[in-house]
Amino acid sequence: MARIAGVNIPTNKRVVIALRYIHGIGDKNAKDICQKIKIPAERRVNELTDGEVIQIREMIDADYMVEGDLRRQTAMNIKRLMDLGCYRGLRHRRGLPVNGQRTHTNARTRKGPAKAIAGKKK
Repeated sequence: MARIAGVNIPTNKRVVIALRYIHGIGDKNAKDICQKIKIPAERRVNELTDGEVIQIREMIDADYMVEGDLRRQTAMNIKRLMDLGCYRGLRHRRGLPVNGQRTHTNARTRKGPAKAIAGKKK
């Protein structure tokens, strides 16, 4: 099992797919990494040599912000918005949708389970 950026990536999947298990690396970045290191698209993780795994690890450390650092930066950005008291920060603080979605109906994922209102009957 290859361990890259603190994540055990699955051994029986293709390298392009397995790299997506790292937080901060998606489809495009995984393809770019494989092209730069010249790993064929159909190569599986268990077929990689130790040198190739080390190359992948070094490239990710040098060029990409992943896992803990990326999560920390995202949390700090949200905290900054909340401290500023801007509209987006207030929405984060109240646990409501941030990007202009409707809340009259829907938004249950962000707002949590529906709360009954006492005395409301039709």
